[in-house]
Amino acid sequence: MHQKTILCVASYFKGARFIQAAKAQGWRVLLLTSHSIKNEPWPWASIDDVFYIADDKHKWHMPDVIKGVSHLARKEKLDKIVPLDDLDVEKAAELREHLRIPGLGATQTRFFRDKLAMRERAQAHNILVPPFTHALHYQTVTDFASRVPGPWVVKPRSEAGSMGIKKVYTTEELWAVIHSLGDEQSNFLIEQFIPGDIFHVDSIFVNGKAIFQLVHQYENPPLAVTQGGGVFCSHNVLYKSEVDKALREYNKTIQKTMGLKNGVAHTEFIKAHADGQFYFLETAARVGGAHIADMIEASAGINLWEEWGKLECLHEDEQYQLPKIRKEYGGILITLSKVEHPDYSAYTDPEIVWRMHDNRYHAGLIVRSTDLERVKSLLDGFSERFRDDFCA
Repeated sequence: MHQKTILCVASYFKGARFIQAAKAQGWRVLLLTSHSIKNEPWPWASIDDVFYIADDKHKWHMPDVIKGVSHLARKEKLDKIVPLDDLDVEKAAELREHLRIPGLGATQTRFFRDKLAMRERAQAHNILVPPFTHALHYQTVTDFASRVPGPWVVKPRSEAGSMGIKKVYTTEELWAVIHSLGDEQSNFLIEQFIPGDIFHVDSIFVNGKAIFQLVHQYENPPLAVTQGGGVFCSHNVLYKSEVDKALREYNKTIQKTMGLKNGVAHTEFIKAHADGQFYFLETAARVGGAHIADMIEASAGINLWEEWGKLECLHEDEQYQLPKIRKEYGGILITLSKVEHPDYSAYTDPEIVWRMHDNRYHAGLIVRSTDLERVKSLLDGFSERFRDDFCA
C-alpha cells in the first residue's frame, strides 16, 4: 500500500502542530521552507525530508519553486500540497495547478486570498461589503471618490491581515497614494473606511458543513494596532448571544459562497457603528495568525492546526471526528515589547494559561475563565499594565 505524502509549504515558521498531526496519521511529511528560517525549531521528528528555497525576506521566485518541486516530484509521489501561512496559499495553488494535484486551484484560491476577488464574489451573492473599487481605471476611481464619502483605505489585494493598508482622508491624499504605487496600482483596491466593532469567526468545515465555529471580538481594530501601536486584543463573545448566532450563520454563508468544502477558515466581519449591520471584510482558508489558535485551544480545548492536519490526512475509509469541545472563554493580548525577553513575574492571576516566550521583543498573555466578564476585565487591566511595562 502506497504511503501517502504531503508537502507542507511554509515561507514563515508556523504550523508545527499541523506537521505533527499529519505524521501521526501515518503520512510521509515533506517541508518546503525559506532558507532564512532553517534554524527555527521545526518538529524534525515528524518531518521526513526538508527542502530550502533561497528567499529575500521570505519572498520566493515562483518559476524556480515550480521547477524545484517538479524535480522533486520525479522521485516523490506528492498526494497533497498544503500552505502553512496565508502568504503561501497562492504558492501552493500554483504548485497544485502545475502538478495537477487535488485541492484549491488558483482561481478558487483567489476567493480566500485576493481581497478584490472575494468582495466581488460576495457582492454578486448579495452579501454586504463596504463600498469598494479596484485601484485601476482612473475615471472609475474618480467616480467612486465623488460618490462614496471618505475616509478610505487603500488595501493590497493579497497581503495578510492589515499589512500594507493606508488610510486616507481627502481625494488629494488618495491620488497621492495611488500614484505612489506606480506599476503596483492594479494590486490594490480602495474601500470606504467604516468605523465599527470587528469580529472574527474561526471554523472547521467538513463536506461543506460547519462542524466547529467560535466567534471572537477584537478589542482594538487590527489596523489601528498595526499602524498606531498599542495592544492587540481579542476574546470570545457570549455563547448563544445574538452576535454569536448571527455571525455563525453569516460565516456558513460566506464559506458556501467562496466554496470551502473541507478545511479551516478565519473570517472577519465589522459591525458598523452607523447602521449596526454586519459587513463582510475577508476570509482565509487557514488558521488565524497572532496566536489565535492558542487562545482557541485555551477556551475550546482543541488546536486548529492539529485538527486541520488530521482532516487533511484522513484515510480514505476514515471519517473526521471532532474532539469534545470545552465551552469556556478565552482572551489574548499581544504587544511589541521594548525589552527582548519580557518579565511576567508580576502577572500572577490564576486565569493566565499562556505566556509569550517564542517571539523576541513581543509580550503576550492568554487567559481563560468560565466567566466572560472576568476575561474582559483581566484583558482591560493587563492592557493598561502592558502599556507601562512593555509597550515599545
